[in-house]
Amino acid sequence: MAPDVVCLGESMVTFLPARPGRLADVPAFTRAIGGAESNVACALAAAGHRARWVGRVGRDGFGDHLVETIGGYGVDVGSVGRDPHRPTGVYFRTAADRATDAHEVAYYRGGSAASAMSPATVPYDSVADGRILHLSGITAALSADCLALMRALTAPRPGRPLVSFDVNHRSSLWRDDSAPDVLLELARRADVVFVGADEAAALWGSADPAAIRAVLAEPAVLVVKRGGEGAVAFERCAVGRAPRSGPTPDTVTPGPAPRVTIVASVGAGDAFAAGFLSATLRGLDVRARLRHGHLMAAAALTVPGDLAPPPRRAHADRLAALDDAAWGTLHLGPGWTGDDQEVRTP
Repeated sequence: MAPDVVCLGESMVTFLPARPGRLADVPAFTRAIGGAESNVACALAAAGHRARWVGRVGRDGFGDHLVETIGGYGVDVGSVGRDPHRPTGVYFRTAADRATDAHEVAYYRGGSAASAMSPATVPYDSVADGRILHLSGITAALSADCLALMRALTAPRPGRPLVSFDVNHRSSLWRDDSAPDVLLELARRADVVFVGADEAAALWGSADPAAIRAVLAEPAVLVVKRGGEGAVAFERCAVGRAPRSGPTPDTVTPGPAPRVTIVASVGAGDAFAAGFLSATLRGLDVRARLRHGHLMAAAALTVPGDLAPPPRRAHADRLAALDDAAWGTLHLGPGWTGDDQEVRTP
């Protein structure tokens, strides 16, 4: 069967520290997997959708581990390329939160198999048969070939799936100062765009959601994420007759985030995108899409790793349907996604 969502990008083997401290001081690491797009695919598969991950890994043990682990989540990995000449990417990170100066990440992905993705190595048919194609700005930074692939996939063409694009600016991956222009170009070609207010400020000079929408007027849906403050969605709609000139008016929907007891913040942005896209596939309104994004992010925030079991659909639907006052009292902590768990109020 055709997938609901195809997610394309690099996944890597991740080494998580056995204890807090500088990378220079950590004596041992635990192996896991990491990759923004494969995280979204795994979360969507766990939520009951047909998801496919398309990437490229080495013909090595780490590549075997990635394909087997991602496939174990129920994700279709049949279109993953295996490169006999380039290795699978790996990275090491510290236990500290990404937002702190103490956080360290050491990438070993230069010349990786994924950096060889291009229009020639990734057949368009392998990514175009889903309802949604999910991409991120990380891929554009990996190589000139990867950027050419991103431009090909976001180009207008008949029958193109709905394109979802997470800006995902990683400054350490860019070798020059082209990131603001390249990411703006790709985002403007997408149908649904996710961007953090902080990264928009770094890229385009403003963290104000309305100002970001003015820069990114083209996508049908723009979601500006503001951390603990929640998110704001701009959705183009037709209200009565469209004006003779200028864009169709937006609906602007604020999406406050519930209070969450955070265990680790890694993977929350990917989980938010998965929750929002899951609700999009179900045809829910934008308010519900934002809430399902926050709930999926809360599942990731309350576990140590990148991936977390999502709440069962009925449980998430019940919480997403709360009125504004009840939603504002939610306090989600570790274990809240279990069927026997109840959320707490302050």
